[in-house]
Amino acid sequence: MVQKAKKVGENRYRETFGRYFEEFNVGDIYEHRPGKTITEYDNHLFTLMTMNTHPMHFDEEFAKKSEFGKCIVCSPLTVALMVGMSVSDCSQKAIANLGWDDIRMTRPMFVGDTLYAESEVLEKRESKSRPTQGIVTIKTRGINQDGVQVCQFVRKMLIAKTGYAVEDLED
Repeated sequence: MVQKAKKVGENRYRETFGRYFEEFNVGDIYEHRPGKTITEYDNHLFTLMTMNTHPMHFDEEFAKKSEFGKCIVCSPLTVALMVGMSVSDCSQKAIANLGWDDIRMTRPMFVGDTLYAESEVLEKRESKSRPTQGIVTIKTRGINQDGVQVCQFVRKMLIAKTGYAVEDLED
């Protein structure tokens, strides 16, 4: 449903992704696939890129003494992966992310865990100041390979209406 093809010339098509504002329905849940198995490299790289110096993310000897007994995945990595997983379904046609609310880390992720995500449409409304756009609010849940929720957040996005996404305005 999400991936479509737009005719761009004689015998030529360009794949497109995402939903227009009109295609969101309150109560719908979109399962985002594929999942992502988090590697030690992923966790270390993200930790270093974000200058997160907490040893629970990269010092096995330190982490052995914790209640988890091993390193945990840097929680903003979990959030970033969930956002990324939801783009092709929910925000590919977004003009802007308007904010994230109620971010909750409900269980830790560990190296070797696989993360899946799903988004539920909570509400939508037409923009009062932008007639070619609307505001969509979704709740995204992160779920590990055992079906346990590890994270959730609410996100608001400004979404293009049909015919007004950037790709629609190209030649």
